[in-house]
Amino acid sequence: MTDPDILTPPFDTKVAIVVRDDLETWQRLNVTAFLASGIAAEHPQLIGEPYADADGTTYLRLLGLPVLVFEGCKESLAAARERAVRRRLPLAVYTSDMFRTGHDAANRAVVAAVHGTDLDSWASRCTVPGTPSTRW
Repeated sequence: MTDPDILTPPFDTKVAIVVRDDLETWQRLNVTAFLASGIAAEHPQLIGEPYADADGTTYLRLLGLPVLVFEGCKESLAAARERAVRRRLPLAVYTSDMFRTGHDAANRAVVAAVHGTDLDSWASRCTVPGTPSTRW
């Protein structure tokens, strides 16, 4: 069950996802989906109730608040990551090496093999009620 105040407009909480601007369209969509799933997994209170149509067919629950998707160059994303880490903001990561793996454990291994400042990455951030709302 979710806290109805979190998912009621106007939204104090928004999910922000930043994606590299040099990706192919399919890669941008893939990365956005992976990063949104990280936000949902970390903050289940942001998930709304299940959907159902007039025929009674039920559908999965979705994030119940706006997701803002931005793009930026490699240097902008590195700077955003550095600021988020310095401010101890929660991050999800997707690196270029993850496009060459075939499963979750391999994804974690390629991230673990590289220092954070050297990740060829895309970052996401979520502002959660009760946490400081700071800019990237």
